Amino acid sequence: MFTVPSERTPLLLVAGLREPQVAEAAEAARLRDPSGTALVHADLRSVSEGVVRREVRHGDHVDSHVLELAHGCVSCTLREDLLPLLRRLAAAPDVRRIVVRLDPALEPEAICWALRHVEVDGRPLLTDVVVEAVLTTVDLATWLPDSLGEEELAERELGGSADDERTVAQVTVCQAEFADAIVLAGQAEDRWQRVRTEAVLARLTPTAPLAHLDDLDVDALLARVPADSRRGEVDGPHGRLLRGQPSLDTDAGVATVLFEERRPFHPKRLHEAIDLLLDGVVRTRGRFWVASQPDDALWLESAGGGLAVAHAGPWLATVDDWDGLSDERRMKAALSWDDYYGDRMNELVVISCDADPHEIVRALREAVLTDDELAAGEEVWARYPDPFADWREEPCAEPAESELKGNQ
Repeated sequence: MFTVPSERTPLLLVAGLREPQVAEAAEAARLRDPSGTALVHADLRSVSEGVVRREVRHGDHVDSHVLELAHGCVSCTLREDLLPLLRRLAAAPDVRRIVVRLDPALEPEAICWALRHVEVDGRPLLTDVVVEAVLTTVDLATWLPDSLGEEELAERELGGSADDERTVAQVTVCQAEFADAIVLAGQAEDRWQRVRTEAVLARLTPTAPLAHLDDLDVDALLARVPADSRRGEVDGPHGRLLRGQPSLDTDAGVATVLFEERRPFHPKRLHEAIDLLLDGVVRTRGRFWVASQPDDALWLESAGGGLAVAHAGPWLATVDDWDGLSDERRMKAALSWDDYYGDRMNELVVISCDADPHEIVRALREAVLTDDELAAGEEVWARYPDPFADWREEPCAEPAESELKGNQ
């Protein structure tokens, strides 16, 4: 634990896939207070070769450096350069605010996780800075197709390292989902595409206000951010569910599907059903359980054509000591407790755009155990072929942490 001082330097993170739009939004943020704002940008296009080009603009002064790193990875860049730099800037008496223009390969959640958990000189950066907000730019012409696709970052030469296997959709969706405010940019192909894009955003990040880059007033936009917005707060898989669900109304063919079921999934049938979540679906996330792993909560997350499954910890029904649990998680477990299943439950939220939501529900429903399979008991369940057993080889305790490590 660390004690947070009362006076910390505000930090604004500006993210997005289209670099010119991110640069313009970051510059607009700098111009709120040009003499008191430090604008930081690290160009990671050559990070796999161990080279990072970093620029800091403060007032009329621009400081550019080419950094050579021993290891060409994003996490090394954070530890060895960006985090120490932010600490120095926060301590400077003439710096009243810091704006970080993120490289397209960076997801703001990973940065915010590092601010809290990665120590520099024995303490994390959140002792020096406070996240004012995360702004994400969304290109109206390309964001929705990108967020439904399966193209890898490397195919666009945007990867954070040589072995970065993330898809474009995973990055665009995560950047928007973690935003406190959205800056729309460019023009959609037609009005229908814009309406659908905004409908997806309203379900992906329902509390984030929108503004357009052409007439961006950063102060006015940030004033519309709700007081309870996350502002860089990173939580675990269960916390994403505890924050509540997005709107379940259908708009412009964009639907939110909430699938809830007590019975466990048959691992093989669920694995087959997952194909429906990778076509015409912008986002799927939630916790689930398979009969072959009755003690373990699993976390499923998809964006466009990319999907990941991770371990989300034990079900509370298998835990004797609840002392270390948050009040919110205890309350959720108590309210939904079942005499037979305990807190075990499948809870998946799916944001579909071109897919049939009824077909998604049907496929998931058919993947849960039948009456006969349920009656067979855990000894039989344990013998089911399990495609989801692979998480045991490399469990993911935190999505943001695993993403950071994945860029090494």
